[in-house]
Amino acid sequence: MNLAYAMGNAGGGAGGQGDFGFLIVMVILFAIFYFLIIRPQQQKQKELKEMLANLAHGDIVITQGGLHGKVVALTDTVVTLEIADKVRVKVGRNFISGVIQKAGKEQNS
Repeated sequence: MNLAYAMGNAGGGAGGQGDFGFLIVMVILFAIFYFLIIRPQQQKQKELKEMLANLAHGDIVITQGGLHGKVVALTDTVVTLEIADKVRVKVGRNFISGVIQKAGKEQNS
């Protein structure tokens, strides 16, 4: 019995160093996750928010569903796109995924 008790205490002294090492590893892992995943995602969301705020009449945009169209009307939550002659659809502003061409700028082919 005394031998088992002595072996249990021998391993207990190293536990303090292992806790500190675990803390260092966790801090390093959090830093890696932050710089590789969290921060780029926050920057992408900021760029998307700015793009949606800067939409203007005449911009050619693409929706998340893949529709390409010209912005003909804007409200706070709805964008009206002209996808063909006299064919207009209303799309939620949050479903615009990108601006292909800004109004007044010619597209280089």
